[in-house]
Amino acid sequence: MKSYAIFLGCTIPARQPNYELSARKTLAKLGVKLVDLDNFTCCCPPPIQSINLESSQAVAAYNICLAEEAGLDIVALCNGCFESLAMANAALKKDKKLKAHINEILAEVGKEFKGTIEVKHFLQVLMDDIGLEKIKEKVVKPLSSLKVAPFYGCHSLRPSKLLQLDDPERPTIFENLLEALGAESVEYRDKLKCCGGLLKGISDDTALSLARDKLVKTTKAGADCISTLCPFCFVALDIGQLQVKSKFSEVYDMPILHYSELIALALGVDPEELALRSHKIKADTVLEKIA
Repeated sequence: MKSYAIFLGCTIPARQPNYELSARKTLAKLGVKLVDLDNFTCCCPPPIQSINLESSQAVAAYNICLAEEAGLDIVALCNGCFESLAMANAALKKDKKLKAHINEILAEVGKEFKGTIEVKHFLQVLMDDIGLEKIKEKVVKPLSSLKVAPFYGCHSLRPSKLLQLDDPERPTIFENLLEALGAESVEYRDKLKCCGGLLKGISDDTALSLARDKLVKTTKAGADCISTLCPFCFVALDIGQLQVKSKFSEVYDMPILHYSELIALALGVDPEELALRSHKIKADTVLEKIA
């Protein structure tokens, strides 16, 4: 059984325990053991990187050091956490001068980055360690009646040379993993365009416009739901629909489900165990189609 240190970040425990719950149940069914390490802290996501890159690299490296000490690779659920940790891990392994400088900072708290582990996205663990064929074998409730619009988000694919999740222009990993569950992966215009999540609080009108655009285009494409990988994308498109209704008098009722929730359902996890009622846009239509 492969073991990983699970990195939850800040947003998932605070706002989306349903994401954590479904990921844990999924990986347990697929034979992956998750280890909770003490003292993981914020990943220092992209907004902090733009303010102070050195500090963000040092904090990311601190988290990686904890996993190194435990001898475990990291699996990240949040796109922002994945980007921050994987980018720091790759940069420090490659640049000896940067590694030495960051280790000077880490020495103040008794840590040293050695470059002995990998940081993986949830999807990479599923694809690399489990594989499509084993996932197909484990499916007990095929999602063959579902048309799902996959949404990668911005921070899972770029910077592509450091993250290496997939081709940043024509990714397929998400689509392949949806189809392994029996679902139809729906193509739609501007699939890789931002949802506007990280613009909230800076330009709320622009953020809502981007979320609305995603809802319009997935609806036109005939999707039954949108599947996300990122907690910010989830919030932008789930709660965002209530804001779109208020501002534009438009109702979409488009269920937003993390991929972890869809695969958990396909693997036979009882919907009552997944806290789906925490979604603002209810997933009842999705559950009816699966049933």
